[in-house]
Amino acid sequence: MQIDIQSRSFLLTGALENHAHNRLGFTFLHASSRVNRVRVTLSDLNGPRGGVDNCCPVEVRLEGLPVVIVKDVQSDMYTAIDRAVGRAARTVKRHLAQQGSRRHRAATQHTHLLGTGF
Repeated sequence: MQIDIQSRSFLLTGALENHAHNRLGFTFLHASSRVNRVRVTLSDLNGPRGGVDNCCPVEVRLEGLPVVIVKDVQSDMYTAIDRAVGRAARTVKRHLAQQGSRRHRAATQHTHLLGTGF
């Protein structure tokens, strides 16, 4: 799994980069064989004016499934990272479960057809 962390409109500190990298690595550990790449692009929408403007979009590219894109905006960048990564992980887990269900149904139908002589 490739992890790409970028920033726009502000200097990415080592602490923020480490937090994002650790959070992504731990969160997607269960699906690391199916996740090709995770990209996070951190940005401060309002600049030095402050407010609820720290944006964290997370893009997850999965093997054989659609791209998952989740974005969260918070006043604290660490919170934005945590919330966006958590939501992305839940979405990835749901996509993988749905794909597993489809594969199971297809295998069951195939086995049933073989048993009937078709």
